[in-house]
Amino acid sequence: MVGVSPVVLDHYERFSLYNSPYPAHDSGCAIDLYPEGNDAVSPVAGEVLATRTVRCPEQPYAVSEDSLLLVDCGAYVARILHVDPAVELGETVEIGDSLGTLVRSGFFGRWVDNHLHLGFRHPDQNLERASGSLPIEIETPVAGVKWDGTGTIEETGATYVLLDSPTHGDPGFAALASDDGIPLDGGLPHYTGGGLLQSGDGPLRLLETTVGRPERNAVEWQDVAVYTNGVRATGLSLFASQKGVGAKIVFHEGHEFVVGEQIQVTIEPTSDPITLS
Repeated sequence: MVGVSPVVLDHYERFSLYNSPYPAHDSGCAIDLYPEGNDAVSPVAGEVLATRTVRCPEQPYAVSEDSLLLVDCGAYVARILHVDPAVELGETVEIGDSLGTLVRSGFFGRWVDNHLHLGFRHPDQNLERASGSLPIEIETPVAGVKWDGTGTIEETGATYVLLDSPTHGDPGFAALASDDGIPLDGGLPHYTGGGLLQSGDGPLRLLETTVGRPERNAVEWQDVAVYTNGVRATGLSLFASQKGVGAKIVFHEGHEFVVGEQIQVTIEPTSDPITLS
């Protein structure tokens, strides 16, 4: 297991271990880091080993080629994706240095903001295959913020709405919490699995509905549906943030909600769950 320290995380507005459909994130074996702006701020210190061009799914809103950046950190090799690199082979970088600019990758859903993907391998592992990264441990506390499902839309995109609640006025990272106060991470339920940012056990409930059962810190979501003012949504996008929290509701086929609209979110069991690949 590789620890990611507060010194690293303080450079980023948000992070997520589980909010992805890709196997690299299974069991929290990769972390997505969201800086403020489009500068690809380095989360590691070390020597640049290689950069590789990676083909990604064709999307009308994204580039068709991504880059894999490998950095020798000593005990581990860092794998960084979604950057147009401005560093060269053999160059030494420090935490907080610019690696280049973020790219809007074809691996992203339309509602996903630009970010760096970070994973770690032992030097003798295959460094280029998508799966095989080591589990990541977050070495900073994440507060769980309870939510009653209500809020006002403060931002919209073609495939999402962002609410002004729940709020978190204290410094540090916070995430939307289960009914028992455990901070949650992942795409509920559209990415099948998610995770906990604190330890927990027993049935996991959100808005008075059982949404999963943890196994260690990973969660396989139960078959549930998310509704926004009675309209079926794709799901909730869950992450840890330093700047408030704010529920993000995803509609992968679009929506008609507008800024300023009052929202009530409910979660219900379903026999027809939405799962995105």
